[in-house]
Amino acid sequence: MFDPTRQLLSTVLAKVVADLAADPTNEGVWNEARQALETTRGQEPELERAIDARDHKALHAMVASWAGGKVPGPKQDREVLSRALKAFRKSLKVTRLDAESSLGGGPMSGGRQSGILGMRPPDRYPREVWEALASQGRLIAAGRGIYELPPE
Repeated sequence: MFDPTRQLLSTVLAKVVADLAADPTNEGVWNEARQALETTRGQEPELERAIDARDHKALHAMVASWAGGKVPGPKQDREVLSRALKAFRKSLKVTRLDAESSLGGGPMSGGRQSGILGMRPPDRYPREVWEALASQGRLIAAGRGIYELPPE
């Protein structure tokens, strides 16, 4: 089931487009697209028209333009990415503060700066969200599931 607060609509629709390539008349796949769209009704009129008209070619063109970066993704995706990045920054800040509080040695010492640059992102968002942020340059994939903030 599609969770609009955590998943990207463009990812779900990319899967729908791939399934429709095999059979453009598959009612189950079109229903899946309609269900995913329910949370964004009114925000994406072109997308609504393509799904309501069962226009596979128009839907494919929209998903391809989002994937290519020619057109910004759906508003719902931008909101999810923004919330995920905010959660990443907050988790990184807490992780750094935790490391700094245990590095100093004592309450009267000057303490030290944390050397933590990256971390595993919060589990509440799927991997596709973090990959999308990395592809946009808003995060840097450091390998093995670790992400860093880009230099400012």
